[in-house]
Amino acid sequence: MGFAIEKLGQWTEGPEFKVEAERTKAYAKATNDPIPAHLNGDVAPPVFAVVPIWDTIAGAMAGVVPPEVLMLVVHGEQDMKLVKPITPGMVLSSRAAPVGIHVKPNGTTVVAKVESRDQSGDLVAEQYMTSFFRGVSDGEGAGEEAPAHKLSGATKATEPVGSITQQLDLDQTYRYAEASGDNMPIHLDAEIAKSVGLPGIIIHGLCTMAFTSWAAIQEVCGGDPTRLKRLAVRFSRPVLPGQAITTTFWAAGEENGNQVFGFETRNGDGEVVIKDGLAEVSA
Repeated sequence: MGFAIEKLGQWTEGPEFKVEAERTKAYAKATNDPIPAHLNGDVAPPVFAVVPIWDTIAGAMAGVVPPEVLMLVVHGEQDMKLVKPITPGMVLSSRAAPVGIHVKPNGTTVVAKVESRDQSGDLVAEQYMTSFFRGVSDGEGAGEEAPAHKLSGATKATEPVGSITQQLDLDQTYRYAEASGDNMPIHLDAEIAKSVGLPGIIIHGLCTMAFTSWAAIQEVCGGDPTRLKRLAVRFSRPVLPGQAITTTFWAAGEENGNQVFGFETRNGDGEVVIKDGLAEVSA
């Protein structure tokens, strides 16, 4: 049941993706996003950067993961470096490569790197997507880890600079699947979700991340989505449809000329659902 280490570092080119305002607006609505520039179709929500890359990721991961463990996957981490805002009219070309396979006692992580460029060849977004295959601890590991974004205890000990509570709807996963193109059955079929050990349908990790993105825009970007330059999260517990989540932000210094904020997201029971959150914000 080993993963294909020999495929690490092999880049796969994906199809072009033309950004259309109706598609970006649909994504905003599917994530309950209130930011006017997103709802008007002027600029895509930050996490929309995942929408153009699904086919690219699928091509890069083909043959890396044993077919028999595909249904055991959950999203482990996502790290987005947002170089240029995605706007309607852009034609994005993406490439992806698996860069790390890491076998752990409770499962295996596969790290993929994705780059998206516009029609001028300019880098628009760089992403690291970490998938976690629960209970799969066979085989060998190798390659890179995703970039670090740990939220330190010292940062959490300071006074928060912002906090926001958001409500996820009972039909959130169906709306998100349609807008994003992510139709994984664990988000849409309760019986399939239960068959792989989940309590039922769970919210897409990237949908939860999208909620934290507009929380960051409201709380630490002064409402300006173009100021968000990096967003990174570690998913620590599934979010369920109908739950409320609260995201809290702390100032964490500066990096690359940007302000850095750490954040953490909890459900209504106080359980951490996103840990080690990081947002970099331009001045």
